[in-house]
Amino acid sequence: MKFSVTIDRDEDGVWVVECPSIPGCVSQGQTREEALKSIEEAIALCLEVRAERGLPLTVETRQVEVTI
Repeated sequence: MKFSVTIDRDEDGVWVVECPSIPGCVSQGQTREEALKSIEEAIALCLEVRAERGLPLTVETRQVEVTI
């Protein structure tokens, strides 16, 4: 399965990665590569927990266009 993720750096320079289609699925790393590796593990674990709890595996995400 493929998931879209967001990648950002916090005020301390730590890379923070989030999977918007899985509520609460966030990870981080000291490098961009470390953070991306960590989110792969986090996604697998989040999907496992959501399945065990009978929750939908993902929530709907969409792109919207905003004119500024």
